[in-house]
Amino acid sequence: MNFLAHLQLAGADENLRMGAMLGDFVRGQVALEAFTPDVQAGILLHRHIDSYTDALPQTAALRAWFPGDFRRYAGIIIDLGMDHELARNWGRWSKQTLEAFDGAVREMLDRRADEVPAELWRFMDYADRRGLFAAYRDRAEILHSLRGIGRRLSRPNPLHRVDEIWNPFELRLRLCFQPVFEKVQSDVAAWLKSKSTATGS
Repeated sequence: MNFLAHLQLAGADENLRMGAMLGDFVRGQVALEAFTPDVQAGILLHRHIDSYTDALPQTAALRAWFPGDFRRYAGIIIDLGMDHELARNWGRWSKQTLEAFDGAVREMLDRRADEVPAELWRFMDYADRRGLFAAYRDRAEILHSLRGIGRRLSRPNPLHRVDEIWNPFELRLRLCFQPVFEKVQSDVAAWLKSKSTATGS
């Protein structure tokens, strides 16, 4: 899962949303402890979602499909692909428009700027220039994002050629996205309920 999926799965709780945004930028226990317990829960939920999604049989089968040198980068392509599918079918998963959701995320980050690391601000600057997250509906934007990731990676990679495999990949992703996302939603609800029960809240 990528940013948009993590944000949607975090629900309406603002602290969980902050954690959803921070999950890729906060590494290790010491860094985690710099945040309030409620935001920590969001970061831990982000990590849990990634682990749970990666372990699903549908995700494993999708990773195994990737040909040749693309297989090493399957996780990156799948993550962006899932945001693309979510954005394309946003009305199925949210009563709020994608544009309104997008704006609410930016408002939250501006209001809580002291919690946002420089690395995340850099991503949001890029997101503002590209019109993300709403632009994730567009295949061209996803391919552009993947090429950009490829340029930032230290080793040679095939992400600049991802359009070569995109059509057959997208067909497979569309078949499994809804059942995968529904399973992750159910798992998130169970995870949150278990944490609430454990804390007595």
